[in-house]
Amino acid sequence: MKDELIIQSYRKPYQVLFVEDAPAVLAGEIREGDAVIVDRKVLNLYRQKLEPIIEDHLVMEIEATEDHKSYDGVRPLIQNLIENGFKKNHRLIAIGGGITQDVTAFMASILYRGVNWIFLPTNLLSQCDSCIGSKTSINFGNYKNQIGGFYPPQLILSDPSFLDTLDDREIRSGLGEMAHYFLVESEEAFSRYEQVVEEALERGPALKELIRESLAIKKRMIERDEFDEGPRNVFNYGHSFGHAIEGYTQYEIPHGLAVAFGMDIANAQSVRLGLIDEKLRHRVRSTLCKVWKTVDFPEIEIERYITILRKDKKNVGTDVRVILTRGLGDMYIDRIAVDEGFVSILETCFKEYQEKL
Repeated sequence: MKDELIIQSYRKPYQVLFVEDAPAVLAGEIREGDAVIVDRKVLNLYRQKLEPIIEDHLVMEIEATEDHKSYDGVRPLIQNLIENGFKKNHRLIAIGGGITQDVTAFMASILYRGVNWIFLPTNLLSQCDSCIGSKTSINFGNYKNQIGGFYPPQLILSDPSFLDTLDDREIRSGLGEMAHYFLVESEEAFSRYEQVVEEALERGPALKELIRESLAIKKRMIERDEFDEGPRNVFNYGHSFGHAIEGYTQYEIPHGLAVAFGMDIANAQSVRLGLIDEKLRHRVRSTLCKVWKTVDFPEIEIERYITILRKDKKNVGTDVRVILTRGLGDMYIDRIAVDEGFVSILETCFKEYQEKL
């Protein structure tokens, strides 16, 4: 029996297959004329493993950088595809993480008004989160994620063996990102996460289980709100504060770890507003601490941080729009004033993170 998830999408249903040897599965799936877009780092690590896929097919290696995930970055790839006879009935095969996914999904959505594509995600963030949801986005000049749409892959092959070469920081970042799904979902879901997170950090069987459950939680929300027009906004929990941490540190603190800090800040603000009590905030924080405990949090100048936070596209006027919580499984979007109390919470949180409290 296949281990799979089927996601219902506006375009057509698409499939996540959980497999132990994705290259072998993909070798049986790939057809004449299909083209492969692969992260150069992944190809260097797994060249022998990927040989059945890359032989006898057009292969385009990319550097998985923000510069490559841009309008200027995709132009030569599209030109190469057209010049080498890529047709409407051919497919793009993406092998890599989120940047490779974005580049491939964007090209698939615009080439010949849309071609099919397949995704083999190779890092934890892409396996547990970005591989489903349909979103595509590339950068334009200095403006991040300003061009894109919604265009899901035909097939996703999730293979945990590709996680073996990830460093500890990447595993922690993935688990930080996963945490928000379990917190948004319910008390029961978060209880499961907090019970197994330490085993997952050690790359035990729980890691694979959390990946699958994260996607199952996200699937249910996607099928309610694929275009992010309402209910799906709760998945931004921790992200506004976290994105500002990423931006401030110029991505020295990676996405999932920044989101973990961001969720704690959101919880602290929720305590200040009387939405939850300190006991719940510290329960969640004790679990998040297990994920971020190796991070050296830098000194942050509050005014500059708030300037970055205000640039979030969800903001209106001088207030900031963030996801707050009334309890596990009860997140909502709110506008809050950047007043003395708001600033005081930020200062306290940043000091505690620096002191590893």
